[in-house]
Amino acid sequence: MSTNERQQATRGHRAVVTDAGRPLPGPVPTPGPVAVLPAPADLHVAAVEAAGGSVALASADTRGIVWLDARDAQGLADALAASPGVTWVQLPFAGVDAFADLIADHGDHVLFTSAKGAYAEPVAEHALALTLATLRVLPKRARATSWATEPEGVSLYGRNVVVIGAGGIALEYIRLLAPFDTEVTVVRRSSEPVPGAARTVTVDHIDEVLPDADVVMIAAAMTSGTARLLDADRLARMRPSVRIVNIARGGLVDTDALLAALRSGQIAGAGLDVTDPEPLPDGHPLWDEPGVVITPHQADTPDMVAPLLAERIRVNTAAFLSGDGTGFIGVVDPAAGY
Repeated sequence: MSTNERQQATRGHRAVVTDAGRPLPGPVPTPGPVAVLPAPADLHVAAVEAAGGSVALASADTRGIVWLDARDAQGLADALAASPGVTWVQLPFAGVDAFADLIADHGDHVLFTSAKGAYAEPVAEHALALTLATLRVLPKRARATSWATEPEGVSLYGRNVVVIGAGGIALEYIRLLAPFDTEVTVVRRSSEPVPGAARTVTVDHIDEVLPDADVVMIAAAMTSGTARLLDADRLARMRPSVRIVNIARGGLVDTDALLAALRSGQIAGAGLDVTDPEPLPDGHPLWDEPGVVITPHQADTPDMVAPLLAERIRVNTAAFLSGDGTGFIGVVDPAAGY
């Protein structure tokens, strides 16, 4: 096989779609020209055009916006003000908390779609890496400067894993756990069963499942109702050997309570790709905790994300142009906030 053939045969990442076919939360968007903002990228412009869309500068004629900056909510607000005819906005990340106010203000007449599920595979892969690293005390080993004589570390096989959230990342993480014969409990808004999980409970029952967990992996959306979901009280309910992995948003965990629990031995370790505050400042005490591994919110890199976002843009542009309200994925529910 030639090098080119091997490259073409490379699997690559795929989206994990969880909301295909669900009804829209508002009116069907009106098809029309699409603006790619704030700085158009060739890959994403090409995705719109591949779906049959027309890319143009933002104006009164604009009906759709592909927004590529995950942090500039004010820029999107300005773009919406300058283009009052917009009926669809594609956001770049799965997490949309930075745009919560805009979604609340415009969600009755603008359909917002996100990248939820698009990056599930690379993020879940990272979550598994953090899980194994904390169980095998790799954070401590990586800091060591002499040969350790005390045996430490535990296996993931047969452990109880609590997954908070049931989106694409959670589903892919559960799939990756399958070879380890873990017992998975999912905590989500509804009690609808999740493939691969032994049981599913609603959030109001979270306190009942935390005491048995060997690993707690957080993949939930950040909303006003989930802020500091793991606080001092909930950390105190966990067994001292538990490992916490967070690849969602730092604000889902009370940082001060987490630090206190680690220092007291109340919990054994944490793998964090997100923190509160973020970026985590130089000199923050979490950096020095031997049971903690911190990665700088890079569970997915730009090289991983770009083609996945382009495919999400292509699919949703095609749905937008159809004009019948079908085919959209990653639809944001303004009432739920994600």
